[in-house]
Amino acid sequence: MMTRGSKRLARRSTPLRTARGERVRRRTVGTTVEREPAGVDALERWLHEKGATKAKVGGFDVDGVWRGKYISVEKLLSAVGGGLGFCDVIFGWDVADELLDNAEVTGWHSGYPDLQARVDVSSGRIIPWEPDTAAFLLDFVDGKGGPFEPSPRQLLQRVSRMARDMGYLPRFGAEFEYFLFRETPQSLRDKGFQRLTHLSPGMFGYSWLRSSAHAELVHAIVDGCRAFGIDVEGMHTETGPGVYETALRYDELERAADKAALFKTAVKEICARHGVLACFMAKVDARLPGCSGHLHQSLWDVEGRRNLFHDARAEGGRSTPMRHYLGGQLTLMPELTALCWPTVNSYKRAVENTWAPTRATWGVENRTCAVRVIPGGPKGTRVEYRLPGADMNPYVAMAASLAAGLWGIRHRVEPPRPTSGNGYATEAPPLPRTLKDAVALLRRSRVARELLGEGFVDHYCRTREWEVRQHERAVTPWELERYFELA
Repeated sequence: MMTRGSKRLARRSTPLRTARGERVRRRTVGTTVEREPAGVDALERWLHEKGATKAKVGGFDVDGVWRGKYISVEKLLSAVGGGLGFCDVIFGWDVADELLDNAEVTGWHSGYPDLQARVDVSSGRIIPWEPDTAAFLLDFVDGKGGPFEPSPRQLLQRVSRMARDMGYLPRFGAEFEYFLFRETPQSLRDKGFQRLTHLSPGMFGYSWLRSSAHAELVHAIVDGCRAFGIDVEGMHTETGPGVYETALRYDELERAADKAALFKTAVKEICARHGVLACFMAKVDARLPGCSGHLHQSLWDVEGRRNLFHDARAEGGRSTPMRHYLGGQLTLMPELTALCWPTVNSYKRAVENTWAPTRATWGVENRTCAVRVIPGGPKGTRVEYRLPGADMNPYVAMAASLAAGLWGIRHRVEPPRPTSGNGYATEAPPLPRTLKDAVALLRRSRVARELLGEGFVDHYCRTREWEVRQHERAVTPWELERYFELA
């Protein structure tokens, strides 16, 4: 039997119209309505139709954490017309809410004022597990009304404009690997993050049995994400205890990035309602494989009709733009690594013969390489950017990898010969193996500042340098176990 809430979730909305009565172009996906910005009256009608009595608004910080708050419908409607304030401390602290001591965009010197934020009405969706609540993404603006440079979502929009100015429509798809534990935030701390209980034991990749045994949770993730406007193409167990991989359907760049960023939070919320905790760390256990966050990418003409990576007359069906795109990604990969491996832990995943890249390599259907080329004919030919881990900020990783590819096209950069064997055994340029080294390369990169903006690169480097210093002064369980008695 359907509850009142589930019936409300199943309803499809009537066409939106602006305050002038104009019909608004829109596409309904589950409970998500993607549309051009509508008037306040049209938005109010949509909220009423969906039964939303409150809204949750938020933006993503540099670490990819969705920072938000509940507001009333009245406040939302007011914000759509004139914006709203949002404390800029979210760009002045780290993932653990510790205040940065080296930030310039905000700090004690500025008093942590409010940033102005604009509600992206086109991002509106109903939260399926909170059916009376609508969710909206925020875009932050600077004092002159322009994009706030340190904001990851604005970074992605900058690179997206670059692609469209060059005549390309980028289409991306993300896939994530993540561990599931029978734990809570409190039990994690009570156990000191040690000896945790996995959702299921043993190494059992592509397990029909395990996914069926936990079908209630698997279905809740797949169905919940779909209702939240995030289409799941596939989900299966990965190698490791309680590890799953979920592939999201590709979409145009901005929507793909929103869905990838929202997915991580959605999974954590859904799992919490089943007594399970989801972890997207790059490396949870030194004895187990790490968690990837691969990005599938292709460039289409601006009408979205033709995949410009495919050329039936070229070697392997790979077009000239695709070849140069690869060249740019491989050339810039070492200096942009910090943008895809954002934490100290990210580099623990980069170990030879563990499915994560250690060198700037590419190959056709070669999963030992940093970039895997997938021949798929006119529609499916694409690259799989295998550098990022599941801990990536999707906005930043997508922007960085796309910008590198566009740079390669612009400068006609030829890639090296593809790797046909073990990508770990080549002489290709090595990737940095620590966050400290990666940030140093990024800070020195002239191309990164040209592509991504001085303001973003400077702030990002400052946040990562802070992260390195926090790690350098930490005393770890490994050190205590190794040195406590015998030193």
